[in-house]
Amino acid sequence: MVAAVMVPPGMMAAVRARDLAVSCAGLAAGAWLLAGIRTPRPAPGALPGPAGVKPPTGAQADPPAAPDDPTAPQAATRVSVVIPARNEAASLPALLGSLAAQSRPPDEVLVVDDGSTDGTAGVAAALGATVLHPGSPPEGWTGKTWACHTGAEAAAGDVLLFLDADVTLAPDALARLLAEPGAADGAVTVQPSHRTARAYEQLSAVANVVTLMGTGAFTGPPRRPAAMAFGPCILWRRSAYQAAGGHAEPGARGHVAEDIAMARNARAAGVPVTVLAGGDTVTFRMYPDGPGQLLAGWTKMLGQGARWTPPRLQVLVGLWVTGALIGASRLPAFVFHRRASDAALYAAWVAEMAWLMDRAGTWRRWTPAAFPLPLLTFVALFARSAWLAVTGRPARWRGRAVSAR
Repeated sequence: MVAAVMVPPGMMAAVRARDLAVSCAGLAAGAWLLAGIRTPRPAPGALPGPAGVKPPTGAQADPPAAPDDPTAPQAATRVSVVIPARNEAASLPALLGSLAAQSRPPDEVLVVDDGSTDGTAGVAAALGATVLHPGSPPEGWTGKTWACHTGAEAAAGDVLLFLDADVTLAPDALARLLAEPGAADGAVTVQPSHRTARAYEQLSAVANVVTLMGTGAFTGPPRRPAAMAFGPCILWRRSAYQAAGGHAEPGARGHVAEDIAMARNARAAGVPVTVLAGGDTVTFRMYPDGPGQLLAGWTKMLGQGARWTPPRLQVLVGLWVTGALIGASRLPAFVFHRRASDAALYAAWVAEMAWLMDRAGTWRRWTPAAFPLPLLTFVALFARSAWLAVTGRPARWRGRAVSAR
């Protein structure tokens, strides 16, 4: 017979007090990490494109300013959109349609077909985009960085807007991005707001929140400038892109997290980078093809993201995750013991999750209340990504082996 181990009441009270303190500290850390989040500011008006350039199919450009008008410096701005695409036939119509509907339309749209097998090139051409075929990436390049580099080399614009194929823009998005101060001589990057449609997509909620937290770009005061960029949406002044080394820079071209490497190169070159959240201006639907795609996508991303996160932010994000796990444990504790303090702590976490998730995307109404599910999903995905990175095993993404390091 095994004797029951009795925990002294005083020790149990001390453990509960410690857990409460850690969980409350996690709530405070989470609030601070996203206290300074900002979305693209409203544009002062539609920005005209240059004369004589045909916008993408379906777009109507505003009349250009007179070329001799010194008060209209943006009249000469040419915007080239570069879209790296691998098996994105289902996603491209939404993006290209949103580009065609811009109040300030781009001057050219280049879709770089990264070895697709699903008709991506045909869909893009039918919707008015120029299609480029870069061939297989050279040794030391990822498929995406090679596609982006090829598009940048072919683009005619002095402003380059790199967009992932699953992004969708609000009608005034390009005008808003061009109106940001960083667009004049640097870069403007946006983490799109995550649109969801199916129940399994709710499992990405905490991973999206952590992605924003880990950048360090949205903290409360005192805020340090973050060397951060988001690959799904980056607008570069061409001169700034070249000064930062572009996608061809050796430290960027071979990495899944090439966006962060490029942002660090920009900082080293003295190039300003404005970092924003998408809000209702820039959105995407990350993994519409099922739980397997969600698993593969986050496995590819999370390990790389942690590698680039500064240690102080790793500590704060870790504190937030730990506090959230303690908060999640209060639900079964309340069910079995009916302590009001357990219900209050769980409710506090539901409230913060609702606030944080709203900044990362659009979710079902029940998602914040069920936050233990996306929280545990994040922990499992991060552990898997970290294990692959430690063991040197590649992740799989769209039929390719991708380093998780």
